[in-house]
Amino acid sequence: MSPTGVPRTPLEDRRWFLRSLEIFPGLMSWSALILPVILSFFAPILVAYFIIAFDLYWLIKSFRLSANLVRGYRRLHIYQRLDWARRLEWLRDPGNELVNAHQAIDAFLELHPKAGRILTFGDRTARRKLKVLRFNEDLITHLDSHSRTLLNPDEIYHAVILATFNESRDILEPSIKALTEVDYPLNRMILMLAYEERGGEATEANAKALIEEYGHHFFFAQAVKHPDNIVGEVRGKGGNITYAGRILTEEIRKLDIDPAQVVVTTFDSDHRASKNYFSYLTYMYASDPNRERKSFQPIPMFYNNIWDAPAPMRVIATGNSFWLLMETMRPHRLRNFAAHSQSLAALIVTDYWSVTTIVEDGHQFWRTYFAYDGDHEVVPIYTPIYQDAVLADTTWATFLAQYKQLRRWAWGVSDFQFAVRNSMKNNRIALFNKVVQIGRLFEGHFSWATASIMITAVAWLPLYLNHSFSYETLAHELPIITSHIMQLASIGLIITVFISMISLPPRPKHYRRSRNVWMVLQWVLLPVTSIIFGSFAALDAQTRLMF
Repeated sequence: MSPTGVPRTPLEDRRWFLRSLEIFPGLMSWSALILPVILSFFAPILVAYFIIAFDLYWLIKSFRLSANLVRGYRRLHIYQRLDWARRLEWLRDPGNELVNAHQAIDAFLELHPKAGRILTFGDRTARRKLKVLRFNEDLITHLDSHSRTLLNPDEIYHAVILATFNESRDILEPSIKALTEVDYPLNRMILMLAYEERGGEATEANAKALIEEYGHHFFFAQAVKHPDNIVGEVRGKGGNITYAGRILTEEIRKLDIDPAQVVVTTFDSDHRASKNYFSYLTYMYASDPNRERKSFQPIPMFYNNIWDAPAPMRVIATGNSFWLLMETMRPHRLRNFAAHSQSLAALIVTDYWSVTTIVEDGHQFWRTYFAYDGDHEVVPIYTPIYQDAVLADTTWATFLAQYKQLRRWAWGVSDFQFAVRNSMKNNRIALFNKVVQIGRLFEGHFSWATASIMITAVAWLPLYLNHSFSYETLAHELPIITSHIMQLASIGLIITVFISMISLPPRPKHYRRSRNVWMVLQWVLLPVTSIIFGSFAALDAQTRLMF
């Protein structure tokens, strides 16, 4: 109590403390960039050793990321080929499927007896087939062991909230059409086309026309207009999909469907689902005993128009696709991004998505994390959701739109204040868990803002800013050492280029084969795009948050 008898405001709710948390990430990023400049005048040797240590750290990190990219792409390639619709049969009667799995292995070994001998270098195809059969047997055995916790896949509904602002029918229609072509029963799929009132009459007409044309394919479909200027909301996707989510909940309750049996996926207007996404998602959701406390994250692939986008945008689009693919190899670091799925029951608990933040997807991780006292994680779904690379009417407009998009994503740094504040309020989450989660959040945004600049530019500072240091042997060896480290790190770039080429969609017929050459040469732009559209955009967002 204060001397006046008024209850004291807790530290985590005091305005000066909240502003300090908003300033902190940008302050640390700018300090990391400015301090090497200042210290180059007074302690150049310290700066030189820091640069070497920093470059070695990123060399090791680049090797690890490259390894994760290879592993992630291999897993994506394998999981795309699996028949997930067939795997849903395992959930309906795992006991019977286990018997079938035993019989399949016995029958296979009768035909290929040598395939079961560990020391035999027999038919590689047969051995690979046997390995798959035994892997499936193990999975079915695991399902059978906790069969009571399984959901019947025939009772699961998928609701897709497709958000649009003022996108044309040419963008929206392919996304809706892709939903009608998935390998999951459409009579258990719901489409909510969430459009903004501020999009105008043309947007409303498009939404209603598309629902009229395609709505009969689904269990039910509805165009939902999000009113403009709702008190307490910021303009953004969060308010739009939250409004649609509440309408969806009302409809589900009218139909007497348990919200725990409804999985909600949020799409942007240009998102196109892969054919097996919903069957794969159904399997993962129905087989997970802790399903309501999980989010499910597919792999965003910015490939819809990758052949048409300018070279810098292609580099950025491919890099963004690969980044999340690499992060799936470290699922403890995985966060919601763009398209993601979650139980409607969980969304009701979290009051849907945030209507007061610009970046609602990553923020949803923290809302769910605190709602369930830390018992929340994001599960990777190794199948693509295809999206558009940034492309506008002119090259300059494209560059500007790309920069603004990345700056908007970088605004996720505002989650730092939210995470720290709610960690202080929630004593039910272990301190170590909270510190680690917040540390990962901070490190991600700090690296985003500083790494590209420090790797590219800082190595030369002591040599050019300190005349006396220029006579030291270390001063002249420093650029050479860092150059050698970066040459080793380029191995990761070679791997990235190779995977980018084998993962590209087919080249459109109106482009010549020479276009493939430019798809390789474009990667020389990586240092430029990393600084301008990476570090500068992140610093811009952090600086705006500071002030």
